[in-house]
Amino acid sequence: MTPQPTTDKSGEASVMLMHSEDLLNWSREKSLWPLTFGLACCAIEMMGAMTASYDLERFGIFPRPSPRQSDIMIVSGTVTYKMADRIRRLYEQMAEPRYVISMGSCSNCGGPYWQHGYHVVKGVDRIIPVDVYVPGCPPRPEALIDGFLKLQEKIRTEHPLSRG
Repeated sequence: MTPQPTTDKSGEASVMLMHSEDLLNWSREKSLWPLTFGLACCAIEMMGAMTASYDLERFGIFPRPSPRQSDIMIVSGTVTYKMADRIRRLYEQMAEPRYVISMGSCSNCGGPYWQHGYHVVKGVDRIIPVDVYVPGCPPRPEALIDGFLKLQEKIRTEHPLSRG
């Protein structure tokens, strides 16, 4: 729910009325700070989505280099068993509430490598919980933007204190 200001007789906004849960959800959905975790070719498309051509900052999305400053982890690319422990550690360092976007076929389900590779995890959801899956090999920046919009819808409708 977007806050609606009430107006007085002069036409100036005076007071905003809304529930505190709606205010929390509104503020969280409008300021998403992703931890960019690029592992393979999907990371190039993720970087492309962060450029001025697509302008993710208009949605309030501002990438951060540290897990302690982030509330979203974007896992983009092939997840190997060697990287699985590091992904889990970075996820645990993020503050609550935290979300995960799995970007690309390799992070979603292992991609074309898991059948013949002994070292590839069959999806990042076997390591950490995933909130939004972005399909494609590699997915275009528009698909990642759509994933962010789906995550904003999810944040808008959830109870802020029930996550955790």
